[in-house]
Amino acid sequence: MKDTKFKGIIAYPITPFYANEKVDIILYKKLLERLVVSGSHVVAPLGSTGVMPYLNDEEKLAITTATVEQVKGRVPILAGVSNLTTERTIFHAKEAEKAGVDAVMIIPMSYWKLSDDEIVKHYDAVAKEISIPIMAYNNPATAGIDMSPKLLKRLLEIPNITMIKESTGDVQRMHYLKKELGDDVAFYNGSNPLALSAFAAGATGWCTAAPNLIPELNLDLYEAVQKNDLKEAQKIFYKQINLLKFIVEKGLPRAIKAGLNLQGIEGGQLRKPLQSLEKEEINQLQAILNALQ
Repeated sequence: MKDTKFKGIIAYPITPFYANEKVDIILYKKLLERLVVSGSHVVAPLGSTGVMPYLNDEEKLAITTATVEQVKGRVPILAGVSNLTTERTIFHAKEAEKAGVDAVMIIPMSYWKLSDDEIVKHYDAVAKEISIPIMAYNNPATAGIDMSPKLLKRLLEIPNITMIKESTGDVQRMHYLKKELGDDVAFYNGSNPLALSAFAAGATGWCTAAPNLIPELNLDLYEAVQKNDLKEAQKIFYKQINLLKFIVEKGLPRAIKAGLNLQGIEGGQLRKPLQSLEKEEINQLQAILNALQ
């Protein structure tokens, strides 16, 4: 397998804001620390949970630096560096490497639909400018581009693309990747409701915001899978499935912020146009959390 340090639960921190919508770095570090001490195997700032597209360059760099400062090498860091242009993606990838992250994650963001050749050239240009590993991230629901398994195989010809994150919600894609690539590459699940199915298909890890709310259940699922205890894994997964579906349906930043607040943990504010959950939705979330007690 291509060298990678990442396995298990890859936790996504939210990016909290003050009431004036400035990034709250102090609160961010506190929330990040919770993910580390609760046992997450990797932390991944600046993903969709961290509202990366809503941050300017200075804010992205501040989050990356704060992450390295707070983690202090205790767990690996996978930083999102995606941008609309190749030039800005290279800039953030180089800055992330300079800051000390262990790998970067890139999703092909675009207003115009990119061709396969454009996507390959985009990734290749970034890869040539850094020496750390890259996770190629496929999530058509947020990026508007669906990278086919055939395209992902092309990307893996780029030496430091060592990981694939698959978030289409199609478990057959994962079976295909495992069948076609075997142990030559690590692939990761980014679809929360497919956590158990993805592990069964051979996923190396699970990229999720859920550890902000239910770290023990997420870790227990991974441990049960590692022990090949299907019955226990099913039991643990079914216990958390309602929450996993809810946070995806309502939007990760909104749902995680609300869940933290319900647990008595300050979750900060959102940046417009994102709005907090409605009262009825918060009540739904409370009922789901109560059922986990």
